[in-house]
Amino acid sequence: MEVLYWIIITVVFVIAFIGLVYPIIPSAIFMLGGFLLYGLFFTFSPLNWLFWSIEVLFIILLFSADYVSNLIGVKKFGGSKAGVWGSTIGLIAGPFIIPVVGILIGPFLGAVLGELLVNRKPIKSAIKIGIGSLLGFISSVITKGFIQILMVGYFLFVVL
Repeated sequence: MEVLYWIIITVVFVIAFIGLVYPIIPSAIFMLGGFLLYGLFFTFSPLNWLFWSIEVLFIILLFSADYVSNLIGVKKFGGSKAGVWGSTIGLIAGPFIIPVVGILIGPFLGAVLGELLVNRKPIKSAIKIGIGSLLGFISSVITKGFIQILMVGYFLFVVL
């Protein structure tokens, strides 16, 4: 039975990592779900206040990395709030409109359209901002992936 429990916990963590590229999947909730499942299946005793404090800090870093990476990516390339909002909407809608590649095209097109429609930026400038948005998204995925690896690593260090 123990093996089945670990398989379930692992699947929950894998879903959290899938959430890195499909933002509709709440990675942070699945990470916490894996920890809670461990407590329910085995014991909560190793998951003390220090464990939860550190994991909550990691969760805060996850949310911060997402927002800050997108903001820096758009702003560094001359974008505005319209570009940030467009990029965010494109990030959420992209995978549904264009499966697989929509996760990359969505933030780019969203930022470009946001800047073109709201700020009336020239197309060349809007494309540059779209590239910044895409780079921000990619750096966000890498950063959040690293944070999630640290979260799982710390969890395993505590429980094994």
